[in-house]
Amino acid sequence: MKEGKRKDPEMEFYTDRRADRRLAQALQLASTMQPDTPDPSPQATLPELLEYCAQAEATFDQLAPIQEAAMPDYPDIETRTETITGVDGNEIDLFIHLPKAGTPPGPCVLHTHGGGMVLMAAADPLFRRWRNDVAQAGLRVVGVEFRNGGGKLGNHPFPAGLNDCASAAQWVHAHKEELGITHVVISGESGGGNLSIATTLKAKQEGWLDHIQGVYACCPYISGAYADPPEELGSLHENDGYQLGRNQMAALVRVYDPNLENSTNPLAWPYHATLDELAGLPPHVISVNELDPLRDEGLEFYRKLQAAGVPAMGRVVLGTNHAGDVGFADVTPDLYFETLNSLVAFAHRVG
Repeated sequence: MKEGKRKDPEMEFYTDRRADRRLAQALQLASTMQPDTPDPSPQATLPELLEYCAQAEATFDQLAPIQEAAMPDYPDIETRTETITGVDGNEIDLFIHLPKAGTPPGPCVLHTHGGGMVLMAAADPLFRRWRNDVAQAGLRVVGVEFRNGGGKLGNHPFPAGLNDCASAAQWVHAHKEELGITHVVISGESGGGNLSIATTLKAKQEGWLDHIQGVYACCPYISGAYADPPEELGSLHENDGYQLGRNQMAALVRVYDPNLENSTNPLAWPYHATLDELAGLPPHVISVNELDPLRDEGLEFYRKLQAAGVPAMGRVVLGTNHAGDVGFADVTPDLYFETLNSLVAFAHRVG
């Protein structure tokens, strides 16, 4: 059965019969509060694309006061910032969230935030709340403030952000005893899902795969094939424009990789990893959203992991837009904590 824009080219997330009504109402309201940032043209120059990133990030930042006001108190969570030196000689802030005193040693989630590797920051309240809630559930959490391709933490194209995530993973491994960590799961959403998988691929290439015991990637942004998507990625047509659009994502690809030299490099776009490159990776969960343009690249990657012999589980969160299950804690708390608890259970299981 045709759904979304394959059924009606004028369909919006808010009018799609599959959409969770709570999310539809919240996103429709948010759209009236934020200015529309037109997608850049395919012929846009890199300076124009960087300006687009700055404008898009400023639009996201308008929600920060609302997110801060909704932030619960976490009296049992200890937080601190550690600044380390990355492999490129740059400083990287790590945001460390530890569960209440007396919690026995256990798993750590190394969190790589969303934003297409070119936008947003680990310090943003949206991601800070997620880390706090994971720590509240008893896990150690370390968030990586990696360099972005654009925005306030740019302009640092591939592989800068990936190198920072790899440096963070190696630091966490070296400080496991100090932090009470038994093993490490790397996890992120969207662009952070890309970086969680790519960091693991990089670890395999460089011989330190034993630092990572699992990968939990939410709505991973991993194909880079948004300008001219292959047929198997049908959700890029079906859900095009549901808070993410192909033109927008194609523009962000050019910010991450300005000369498009890495279009099939699995460290930039893990979807393109071969079975040999995937073989031997630790267990994965690939979690996708039903009404996300990126849904099918996540599902296809899950199938590729299984074909490579990697222990992998897939999950589809019905009724949700891109990252809709991890970004609306007060609108759909059932969805939010279902995914959070799935991550926590996975982190314990792979230890």
